[in-house]
Amino acid sequence: MEQVTLKVNGMSCGHCVKAVEGSVGELAGVSTVKVDLATGTVAVEYKSENVSLEQIKETIDEEGYEVE
Repeated sequence: MEQVTLKVNGMSCGHCVKAVEGSVGELAGVSTVKVDLATGTVAVEYKSENVSLEQIKETIDEEGYEVE
């Protein structure tokens, strides 16, 4: 199980949290997603054999947020 915390720009409200947690959480291999609006971070726990870090970043980007 891999763990990563990504810095994400553009998240500012509860809708942002639901959008990111919902879309990333639907990816196969992702077990937990936690958005922290105060720090602008997304913590993800995932199985690298099922999903890549790049796929996670792309999913966040597709929701309209910028991953640093």
